[in-house]
Amino acid sequence: MSNNLPMLTIVVPCYNEELVLEKTTQELTRVLDKLVVKNKISSKSMIFYVDDGSKDSTWEIIEKLTDINSYVQGLKLSRNFGHQGALIAGLETARDFSDCVISIDADLQDDVDAIEMFIDKFNEGYEIVYGVRDKRDTDTFFKRNTALFYYKLMGKLGVNLVPNHADYRLLSKRALDEFVKYQEENIFIRGIIPLLGFKSAKVYYDRKERFAGESKYPLKKMLAFAFDGITSFSIAPVRFVTFLGFVLVFVGIVIAIYTLCAKIFSYTISGWTSLMLSVWLVGGVQLLAIGIIGEYIGKIFKETKRRPRYTIEKNTYKER
Repeated sequence: MSNNLPMLTIVVPCYNEELVLEKTTQELTRVLDKLVVKNKISSKSMIFYVDDGSKDSTWEIIEKLTDINSYVQGLKLSRNFGHQGALIAGLETARDFSDCVISIDADLQDDVDAIEMFIDKFNEGYEIVYGVRDKRDTDTFFKRNTALFYYKLMGKLGVNLVPNHADYRLLSKRALDEFVKYQEENIFIRGIIPLLGFKSAKVYYDRKERFAGESKYPLKKMLAFAFDGITSFSIAPVRFVTFLGFVLVFVGIVIAIYTLCAKIFSYTISGWTSLMLSVWLVGGVQLLAIGIIGEYIGKIFKETKRRPRYTIEKNTYKER
């Protein structure tokens, strides 16, 4: 620490964010200046952009910003590793020179003025501070209700998530040191952080509309991300398939007894409808079961390879 003031690094994953970077930098710089003047953070604090293989001029803008803004540094990944991969790359790199790290998306939907409350909680002794949306007025009815259902479902599966919290959070260096010990390939950060068990607090804020550009999480990606969260933390889907198998065996036994009784008492039925329903039902359940089990096998396959979660092409912090 400098003069006993914490060095804060704000990690910002970026993928094709050329339309918002300059505005984001302006807003984050304003917040850092205010905190430095108030003697809440070190003047060496920084904004650490992570370019996740952008196809536009994101990296060129980051390089330009490092030349004109003393707060800004950047990390360029060799290709697109996904939001979670870029976030992990930023966190793992920043922990080497930071006392605390705040992660935030580049689109300015998360209220940057809440950062001061994060730092206040950190200075009170909290190791983890979650940014929690006070309300979801900017979401569609479908997105709002499916999100609430997802949090309830994860709770039923035994996964401890913070409702209405995404990746806007503060981690102390000690929390970061423990976080990097989780080396699984299919990492679900929102589920990992509560497992650390450190003293935590919540900061509530109102989420805004995206400043510019398009969302990087359309419905397809959101569903995939949600399913990854379930399969990364729970084997409940496999157990459900097992339970369903027992139910179908029981139903099969009942149908078999009914069929034998009908045969004995010469009660003739065509059988076509019941046969077709049974074939389609059992076939569908089998395909569902194979798909779920295959998902877990695929994750095991990726874990056994132990491939790196990201590759760094350039790091301006090391170069300065």
